[in-house]
Amino acid sequence: MTAVIANKLEGLLKQFVQWLDGYGPVSQDQYDFWSFPPGQKAKAVYYKNAKLGGLLVAPFFFLESFAPATRKWFTPPRRFAIADAHYAMGFLFLHRATGATGYYDRARSYLEELIRSRCPGYEHYCWGYPFEWETCFGTFHAGTPLITTVPYVYEAFRDMYEVDGSERWLEIVHSIAEHVYHDYTDADISATASAASYSPFDKRMVLNANAYRAYIMTEASIRFNNDAYWKKGERNINYILEVQNPDGSWFYATDGKDRFIDNYHTCFNLKNLAKIDALKPSASIQESIRRGVEYYLSHLVDEHRLPVPFAKKPRITLHKRELYDYAEFLNMSLLLRDRFAELNEVRQIVFDDFSTQWIKPDGSFRTRKLLFGWNNVPYHRWAQSQMFRSLAFWYHMEREAAAMAEEKVPMREWNHAENADVRN
Repeated sequence: MTAVIANKLEGLLKQFVQWLDGYGPVSQDQYDFWSFPPGQKAKAVYYKNAKLGGLLVAPFFFLESFAPATRKWFTPPRRFAIADAHYAMGFLFLHRATGATGYYDRARSYLEELIRSRCPGYEHYCWGYPFEWETCFGTFHAGTPLITTVPYVYEAFRDMYEVDGSERWLEIVHSIAEHVYHDYTDADISATASAASYSPFDKRMVLNANAYRAYIMTEASIRFNNDAYWKKGERNINYILEVQNPDGSWFYATDGKDRFIDNYHTCFNLKNLAKIDALKPSASIQESIRRGVEYYLSHLVDEHRLPVPFAKKPRITLHKRELYDYAEFLNMSLLLRDRFAELNEVRQIVFDDFSTQWIKPDGSFRTRKLLFGWNNVPYHRWAQSQMFRSLAFWYHMEREAAAMAEEKVPMREWNHAENADVRN
């Protein structure tokens, strides 16, 4: 089965890389309608007055649900740090799996772009969105560091350092860790737990934001032998554990807003807990993961064993399935592949559906399955890059498993132009 999966993944990844070569690094985005000034203002009104705001957001909501390609009339394509980080990590997985320098070079080019696109005005390296993000707590301005973006860039630079050992990358990794430690506020919710903010300027209590912050602080505490990082991260871990619902779920936030339960944010929580537990094993974290996975399998996959967007919706939704859910489920289930047999069974079903229903003729991926038809507009941030990274991660794991099974017989190279120069 390992060889069958690896060969299928290889084919999908080749097609996608060819599409990416032609498409380029900029794309439309899921938030295009809402970062367009009239859409942003309509959304701001909606958060203050649902009835009046509902009338204002309705045209954009209609376009989003039934004519998503029209977003290009409102907002130009842009480049996104979170996508660049995912692409960098994905290409590094391909480099590790094949030995091809072309993939190393592609990853490095994304990291060089990330260095250029860091948020201005901050001592340490950090990243956010290139657009104005209207939320129920107000506007997050373009260039504001976000704890749900920064950790991906941390991992991308860390992974590059693990590949080539350059101190340049490690210095950036350390700078990011310093940003994550110093530039977010913490609100104590108990004697043992604190909730970190989403940005340096807000007081939100968002679960996945804390999961990301906790993982980076845990990883950096070990990498840089810094106990202060761990103490900060440990309190964020405890927040995640203490506010988990009795049924194993997590609301998106615990600050009085956004009390919905959705798929990919649940995956974010589980994957970060899994990575923390791999570094610092904990019975309480393992129990939280067990309960979270049980909830996920009971409420966030349907009778067909495919991901559904919500277990508890925040509002009316007009789509059936989401690429982001597929990408993050694959990632989460791979991290937990040795713990939950049912996740492995569901992953095969999800992959079969994805590989037969979600791949477009040009090699890119569909974005959403709507009530009628599909949203086929490719968004690098949502979630072309995330799916690419998940598939590349899985491919790397399968090739590694095959090499171990064959007593480390050298792996064959891809029949691909980028393999002309193979690193030793």
